[in-house]
Amino acid sequence: MADSQGAGSRGAQVELDVSNIAHGGVGVARLEGRVVFVADAIPGERVLARISDESKKSFWRAETLAVLDPSPHRREHVWREASIDRAPEVRAGGAEFGHIELGHQRELKRQVIVDSLRRMGGIEADVAVEAIPGAEDGTGWRTRLRLHVGEDGALGPYAARSHDVVPVASVPLAAEEVARITPLDEVFPGSTHVDIVAPSSGNPFVLAGDARSKARPKPQRITEVVGEREFRLDVRGFWQVHRAAAQTLTTAVQEAIDPERFDPKAPNHDLYGGVGLLAAAVGDRFGPTTRITSVESDSLATDHAAENLAEWLGARAVTARVDRYLRDLGATSRLEGATVVLDPPRSGAGRAVVDSLATLAPSQLVYVACDPVALARDAGFLREHGYQLSEIRAFDLFPHTHHVEAVASFVRA
Repeated sequence: MADSQGAGSRGAQVELDVSNIAHGGVGVARLEGRVVFVADAIPGERVLARISDESKKSFWRAETLAVLDPSPHRREHVWREASIDRAPEVRAGGAEFGHIELGHQRELKRQVIVDSLRRMGGIEADVAVEAIPGAEDGTGWRTRLRLHVGEDGALGPYAARSHDVVPVASVPLAAEEVARITPLDEVFPGSTHVDIVAPSSGNPFVLAGDARSKARPKPQRITEVVGEREFRLDVRGFWQVHRAAAQTLTTAVQEAIDPERFDPKAPNHDLYGGVGLLAAAVGDRFGPTTRITSVESDSLATDHAAENLAEWLGARAVTARVDRYLRDLGATSRLEGATVVLDPPRSGAGRAVVDSLATLAPSQLVYVACDPVALARDAGFLREHGYQLSEIRAFDLFPHTHHVEAVASFVRA
C-alpha cells in the first residue's frame, strides 16, 4: 500500500514484502509489478519503506523506515549510528548487514554467489561461506579504516548510499588498535578523508589526505606479517583489511592449486599481484625454484613485490597493466602448463583479460574475487573458452557488510 503521495512518487511511503536478497546487500520486493530494492531489510520481512529513487525504468530503490513483521534473524544493529531507529539520511554506512544474525549473513552471501554464478555465468554450483578467525560477534576486524571529512571539518563515515558525512561516536568494526586512535572528536580542515592503519608489526598511523590533490603522498614503509613471512609495503598501499584475511587467502590459494597440474618450471603468473602476497603463497607451497611472475600496475607496489619475492630464484615483479601485459605476451609466447593466480579489483578481470588469458592457454587458473557478480561474469567468459569451474570456496572476510571473498579454480574441460 502507499500513502497519499502515491506509490510512484519519490518520498512516498509504502508497505513492502521482502522476498530475497540482491547483490549490494539490499532486499528485493515488488510494488505494482515493479522490482524495488530495499535497504536495511531482510528477506521474509514486511517493512514500511520510503521510495528514494525512481529514476530507473526497470527498478526503484527504497529505504526502510520501520519493520512491521521482523525476521527471526533480525538483531539489534552492531553500530548504533546505523540503526533502523535513525532516519535513513543519518544512518552510518559501511555495515549494511549489521542488523542480521551472523550465520544468516553468511547464508545470504551464499545465495548471492550461487545466484550470480547461475545467472551471469551459466554455472550451477553451491558454496558455503566460511567464517574466519575473529570476535564471535563479528566486530573488531578492520585494520584499515577510511573516514571522510565534512564541510565543517568533522570526521565520520558517509551516510548509507550517499556522500554526506555522518558524525559518529564509535567504529565497532575497527580493530581495537584502530578504534583507540581514531580521532572522531577532531576536525580536519583542508582534508577530504582520514585513513587509520594498524599494521601487524609496528605502530598504527593516522593519515589525513586530500583526494583533490594530484600529488602522490610521500611513501611510508610498513611491515605486515603472515605466518612467519614478512611483507614490505607502503602504508597507503593495498593490503587485506581483516586481520586474518591475508593468512586465510594464502592458505586458500595454496589449497586451490591442483599439484598434478602445477609445473614449477612453467611460466606461472600472479596477476594484479600487489606486493606479492599470493605469489609468495605459490612459492611457499612449491619451493624456492618456483618460477612465477607478479604483474601489478602500481610501480611502488611492484618495487615492494620484488623485495618480498627475492628469495625465489625464478620470481620477478613486472610493472604493467594486466590487459596490456597479456596482450604483449600473447604476441610472443603462450602459458601452456602454467598456473595463473589472479586477484583483480572489485570490477573483475573483464572480457579483454579473460580472452587474452584463454588464448595463452594456462593449465589452471585460481581466481580470487571480492565481487560475486564480477566473478560470475568472468566465469561465464572462461566457460566460453572451455574452462570449467572445478572448485569454489567463499570466506566471510567482511562481517556485517554485504561483501564476501571467493577463491575459484578453473581448469580446461
